[in-house]
Amino acid sequence: MDSSIPTYHLKGRFWIESPQGTFLGIGRVLLLERIREYGSISAAARSMQMSYRQAWELVNSMNQHSPQPLVQSATGGKGGGGASLTTTGEKAIELFWAIKQDFDLFLAQRSEHLQL
Repeated sequence: MDSSIPTYHLKGRFWIESPQGTFLGIGRVLLLERIREYGSISAAARSMQMSYRQAWELVNSMNQHSPQPLVQSATGGKGGGGASLTTTGEKAIELFWAIKQDFDLFLAQRSEHLQL
């Protein structure tokens, strides 16, 4: 192949919407994974250099867009608060990554035929 001919690659992002707007995207899924890892919305937010308010708003939005909450939280107190993923939250993460894998494969396959 002539080195002066550019090689093109498809790039893309996707998200899952409900009638109310964005439900899941890469950032929201990463936040869910961090909540699972840290057991706290505030710790998850700090790890992503995000404000607690922004993280809480994202979690609240996801919970409202879903028939069942993705994250359940406990209020603070003597032992402190915390947050954990529900079974629905775990399924949402699994679904998102499965779709992303299919999406990335589609982009790679279509990129093979982009030469002009």
